[in-house]
Amino acid sequence: MLDLIPSLSAWLPQLAQQPFAVATIVSATGSVPRPVGTSMIVTESGSVLGSLSGGCVEGAVVALAQDAMDDGGTRRQAFGFSAADAFAAGLTCGGRLDIHVEPVPADDDAPLRTALHLLAGFGADEPVALVRRLGSRGGAAVVVPDPAAIHGSALDPAGVDSGSRLRVEALVRSGGTGVVKVDPPGGCPPDWNPDHAPDGDAAAILVESRLAPPRMLVFGANDFGAALVPAARLLGYHVTLVDARPAFTSQPRFAAADDVVTDWPHRYLAEESSAGRLDSRTVVAVLSHDPKFDLPLLETALALDLAYVGAMGSRRSHLQRVDHLLAAGVRPERIAELHSPIGLDLGAVTPAEVAVSITAELLASRNRAARCIPLRDSSGPIHRQPASGQPRTATPQEIAWT
Repeated sequence: MLDLIPSLSAWLPQLAQQPFAVATIVSATGSVPRPVGTSMIVTESGSVLGSLSGGCVEGAVVALAQDAMDDGGTRRQAFGFSAADAFAAGLTCGGRLDIHVEPVPADDDAPLRTALHLLAGFGADEPVALVRRLGSRGGAAVVVPDPAAIHGSALDPAGVDSGSRLRVEALVRSGGTGVVKVDPPGGCPPDWNPDHAPDGDAAAILVESRLAPPRMLVFGANDFGAALVPAARLLGYHVTLVDARPAFTSQPRFAAADDVVTDWPHRYLAEESSAGRLDSRTVVAVLSHDPKFDLPLLETALALDLAYVGAMGSRRSHLQRVDHLLAAGVRPERIAELHSPIGLDLGAVTPAEVAVSITAELLASRNRAARCIPLRDSSGPIHRQPASGQPRTATPQEIAWT
C-alpha cells in the first residue's frame, strides 16, 4: 500500500462515498514482477490505481475485487504459470503471487479508508508504516508515523495479538515488509491452516514499513562525485556531498545532491556521528583521492558501525592506506571491511561507468546472496532475500536494474 502514497491525494475525492477494494500481494515466490505489500485499488465504478504484475493478472484481480465489493467478503487467490490452460490468468515469468482482496464500504469510519486518508498526508520518502489484519470482514488497520520508535500500544487498533506483537514490532522498526501469521482465537485446532482461514478469522498481520531514506556521504567534489550523486539518489539514498574546498562545492554540477557541505571530511563525519545522524544503513564513499583528506576520514569511518565504506584509488594507494591505518591503530578486521579499490570489476573507466561500478557493489553488499555474475550464467530465482539480517523488500529501481 505504501507504494500508492504519491497518488493517494489525487484519488481521495474519487474514493469518497464510494465502495472500493484493495488488492495486495501477501506472498511472492520465484520470479515475480512486484514484491509483497504492493497494492492496487479498484473502485465500484471500475477505476484502477496501481499494478500488481504489470498486466499479467490485473484483469482477474479486478473481477475478484468486484465480487468482493458485491458481497462484502474478503478474497485470497494465487496466480502462477499454467501450462495446461493457455487462457488462464497467470505469470509468464513462472513465479507465484498470492493476492488478498479486501472490500472497503462507503463508510467514513471503515479502518482501511481511514488509513488511506492518513497515508495521503505523507510524502513519498517520509517514514511511515501500515499494519493491517487480513482475513476478516472489515479488517483492522493502523498507520504508524514513526516506525523506528514504535511502541506496543500503537498496534492496538490493528488487533495484533500478544503472541505476534514482538514480531510485528521488529518488522515495523526495521522498515521491513512481511506477513506475520497469528493464531486464531482460542488456539489452533489440529487441522487449522492460516492460509485458508475462513472469513472472520484474523489469519495474518500484513506489515509494510519504511524508514527515512538511508544516507550516503560522498566525499570528493570532483567528476566522480558528480556522477555518483544522481546514481545514488536513484537507489533511494539521501545524498550528502562533502568537500573542504569551497571553490569546488559551489559548482552547480553538484546541485543534484540533497545536501552540499563545505568542511573537512573527517570532522564532518565525526560531528554527524556524535549528533546521531548516522546509522547502520549509512554509506560512505571516499572519492577525493587525496591522502590529507582520505586517511583521517577512513580512520574515523572505520571506527563507526556503517553499512559500507569504500575508497577510490589504485591497488598501490590501497596498500599505502593499509600501512597508514595499521600504524594509526585501526584493527586489521576493520580494515578488511574497507571496499578499496572501490566498486565491482566492470571495466569502468569514465566517471559515469565508475558510478555504475560503485552502485553495483552497494547492491551486492546489501544482499549477501548476490553472486555478481551475469544472470544468463546463473540459475535459480532472480530475486532473492538476503542471506542474513532483516528481510528487505527490493525497490522498484533495484528490480528494474536486475
